Amino acid sequence: MNLFQEILKNQENIKVIDEKINYSDYAAFDLSAKHTDKLNLDLTDANKFEEFVEKHLSENNAKVAFGGYLEKRNLYKRSENFNQENVEERNIHIGLDLWIKAGTSVLSALDGKIHSFQNNTAFGDYGPTIILEHEIEDVTFYTLYGHLSLESLEGKMEGQIVTKGQKIAELGKLPINGDYAPHLHFQIIKNIENKKGDYPGVCSLKDLDFYKENCPDPNLLLKISNH
Repeated sequence: MNLFQEILKNQENIKVIDEKINYSDYAAFDLSAKHTDKLNLDLTDANKFEEFVEKHLSENNAKVAFGGYLEKRNLYKRSENFNQENVEERNIHIGLDLWIKAGTSVLSALDGKIHSFQNNTAFGDYGPTIILEHEIEDVTFYTLYGHLSLESLEGKMEGQIVTKGQKIAELGKLPINGDYAPHLHFQIIKNIENKKGDYPGVCSLKDLDFYKENCPDPNLLLKISNH
């Protein structure tokens, strides 16, 4: 484990959605290509997909479904955003998804400031997105919050100070949120590469080593799986 990962692991009591929901009310959610193919799940219809999420939560007596880091998915085949001609398909998810209803509060993981924000409007993209900048032990890094409501971007300014646990946004509805069942895409980024308001959340196999290093497992910070 490198220094950056150690720093993330040493943070405690982190939540990025609704602080009233305990991690014991979270259920793991498998959206790997292998699993969704087996279920013969129609991933092209966001409304049907939302019903699938609701069913999973109900069956597991859970309030939030979570998972997806480094998961190879078929979910992105419906979007040209991830399947461009003469470019290797991007289908490996490099953030953590938290599936819960639209309107749920989104919280800053840590103290920091707003780095950037924008509405990424391509079909299958993040929709409204906020990126925060943090510094701990002289290490600067970023957290990305995707699939938000349009209202979440109102009144925001780059450089605006945020505190750990502060409400910074709400989850968006489809189709504003990129046309997905409502969820938060949460991602940790070490090197933002001069990007603003956006950063890849899905990568190709050939770029996986870079993104694994640059975007470590968000569960190092959240520790959902430890509960």
